[in-house]
Amino acid sequence: VGTLKEADLKGKRVFVRVDLNVPLDDNLSITDDTRIRAAVPTINYLTGYGAKVILSSHLGRPKGVTPKYSLKPLVPRLSELLGTEV
Repeated sequence: VGTLKEADLKGKRVFVRVDLNVPLDDNLSITDDTRIRAAVPTINYLTGYGAKVILSSHLGRPKGVTPKYSLKPLVPRLSELLGTEV
């Protein structure tokens, strides 16, 4: 990513596959946010050069649509780390 500059990214949509498969407790609270924190520099780099970032990830190994494996519990922490609404 470090070789991409503003001319490459400004106004572009960038699809990023991130590993947000973090452990959650029984209350769906994150118990270790290391993987989320690891994605932040890349996301900030891309948005800093004007890209619109589209994130893709998974949680667990769902078979179909399963609320237990929703990424929704991760959104507040990712928003907090990025300093913007996700």
